[in-house]
Amino acid sequence: MINLKKSVPVKRISPCDDGHYFFGYYDIQPFNKSGKLHLAHRTGFMDRLQNASDSADIGIIDVESNKFEKLDTTYAWNFQQGAMLQWNPQNPENEIIYNTYKDGEYYGVVMNINNGNKRYLDRPVANVSRDGKYALGINMSRLYDFRPGYGYAPIVDRYKNVNHSDEDGVFLIDISTGKSKLILSMQDIWDFSGSFFEKDEKMIINHITFNPSANRFLMLVRNFPEAGKAHVTASITADINGKDLFNLCDYGITSHYWWMNDTDLVWYADGKELECRCGRLNNYIVKDKTYEGSLMADGFFTFDNHMSFTEDNKYMITDTYPLGVGIMTLRLYCPEINTATDLAYFHPIKVDCVDVRCDLHPRWNRTYDAVTFDSIHEGFRGIYKIDLPDNLKEYLLTE
Repeated sequence: MINLKKSVPVKRISPCDDGHYFFGYYDIQPFNKSGKLHLAHRTGFMDRLQNASDSADIGIIDVESNKFEKLDTTYAWNFQQGAMLQWNPQNPENEIIYNTYKDGEYYGVVMNINNGNKRYLDRPVANVSRDGKYALGINMSRLYDFRPGYGYAPIVDRYKNVNHSDEDGVFLIDISTGKSKLILSMQDIWDFSGSFFEKDEKMIINHITFNPSANRFLMLVRNFPEAGKAHVTASITADINGKDLFNLCDYGITSHYWWMNDTDLVWYADGKELECRCGRLNNYIVKDKTYEGSLMADGFFTFDNHMSFTEDNKYMITDTYPLGVGIMTLRLYCPEINTATDLAYFHPIKVDCVDVRCDLHPRWNRTYDAVTFDSIHEGFRGIYKIDLPDNLKEYLLTE
């Protein structure tokens, strides 16, 4: 099922002499419409957690010259997802969206990169719809308490001592007006799914993502675990009004995922609710609002991974965490022929804190002939690019 190949050429597109560079998550498009500019964060350190006084530069990299242009500074960031920096789908050539901290609050920002004009959203964004009309917001301070690599440091969670507030939860943000409204509270989520727990639990939303048409979203709901225990995850979907909830997977093990279309998802999970469950962790394809699904490449994707698909779902780019010998792998997979190849291998330097690790988080470009990823294999954080062969299917089948 897998054809092992020589590594493809890898090019670093970020500078290496004035800080550490990274883009962020695997499910966000880093290139502008023309493909000439790549978004980036720049920090002065890479080996510890960010605190309230640490800033990150927001900017763009010219892919041809590798020059970085700083556009702004933010204190609302982390090492895993940055400041949710992305191109505005309404104007993907000239406008960016990111999160910031000012006057004691977090905000989303829409900035024109040509003139620096900004307008503010009244909450930070956790996910932006593909059409750019709406965003979803969650409690980034609570997330910092849960997993500092995904939340923001400056503000203490207003609901720190509340297990599941009816004032906190999922917010729908209208990007045109900048206004948000609570559509699903943590109390609503607890009322829907909390019966799994024997006692009252403090809850958190860790990840949340619209489907392609933004008529539904998926959220990973987790508990704050007791010392020495691991958290558990429920994968819950809802419509854009926070109604019609469905628990795809009750509290167990669920991690990264990708909406292939409005109804089908790929996720890494134990699949315990699915009819096709195999009794182990694997990549599964699952249909929303059902327990129908199938195994993806049974027995191959048995390690947690960050998966991204081409728009036609013909190819998937993904990665691994460091395997037994400390190697991180960049992988290309074609579901049609059930064949994958390892594109490149990287030896990351060790870090003392798991939340400052540097995952590859591979992302396709807009024409699906190249991918970029973050890495620290050169001893610093950098952004790297791989150009892919023209005929990927033929490339995968050639030994």
